[in-house]
Amino acid sequence: MTEDEASLKAGARRKRRIPRSFRDLTPTRAFNPRTFFYEMVWKALVTRRRGEYRKPKYPDLEEGRLALTWIGHASFLVQFTDLNVLIDPNFANWLFWQKRVKRAGMRISDLPQIDLVLLTHAHFDHFHKPTLRKLPSPRIAVVPWGVGDLARGLGFSRIVELEWWESFSHGDWKVTFTPAKHWGARVIHDEYRGFGGFVLEHQGRRVYHAGDTAYFSGFREIGKRCQPEIALLPIGAYYPDAFRAVHMGPDEAHQSFLDLKAKWMVPMHFGAFKLSFEDMDEPPRWLRQIAEANGLGEQLRILEEGVPVVF
Repeated sequence: MTEDEASLKAGARRKRRIPRSFRDLTPTRAFNPRTFFYEMVWKALVTRRRGEYRKPKYPDLEEGRLALTWIGHASFLVQFTDLNVLIDPNFANWLFWQKRVKRAGMRISDLPQIDLVLLTHAHFDHFHKPTLRKLPSPRIAVVPWGVGDLARGLGFSRIVELEWWESFSHGDWKVTFTPAKHWGARVIHDEYRGFGGFVLEHQGRRVYHAGDTAYFSGFREIGKRCQPEIALLPIGAYYPDAFRAVHMGPDEAHQSFLDLKAKWMVPMHFGAFKLSFEDMDEPPRWLRQIAEANGLGEQLRILEEGVPVVF
């Protein structure tokens, strides 16, 4: 582990004092209760929920080809000829008081049999227990260190915990858990839980899901060790700027894509939940502008929820 990686872990595990105000409940302490309620609760409540459920038309794949379906937010279905993988599945229309303003792109009942579930961290928008309970068994779950207890009782036939840079192989596929700049606590006092991203390797292909993360130098190391073809990168929840301590904006996601030396960039973590103050449609608009200005338009693939795309 590098010094930078050790620092990221130490920062995420630093014990928090008992919160004395609403502001202290957030990792950035960036807003007061009135601003929070207006920007992240009220605006969503008065916004009509958009989107529609689609019944996906899953393609017939040849070996070495994969299909990627964006379910919405950070949730993806990755399909090979002989492997179906879910990453951070969340089909919820509500997360407690938080309204989903754009529906998931498909119904959970339209999923194929799932062989593997990758969960990047324990936050409620990524680790959604009601969704996980409804997935067809049996299946393997791969989770960060300290998260395995949360996955018990959800129907998994096997639960594997990984530290950064550890890998797990089963049959012909391999998963490597990679660093991120975020935090893993699900509630106030479980800072010991891990967080990160995954590189999935199968049939000569590599797909990287960054999880939740701010921009950091670790993207270059991930590119050196596990250079992916397809990079699924978060682009939302970055404004006000204090949020960039734990999330990326489109500008930083673009730089991380260059650091990774990936072939395709697929943005995520926008459009579904109001998690910050920027307009819901701003992240993809800004990302398209950046890609076109830098000659990367053909490498940017903004997916439509519920529509499988073959790579």
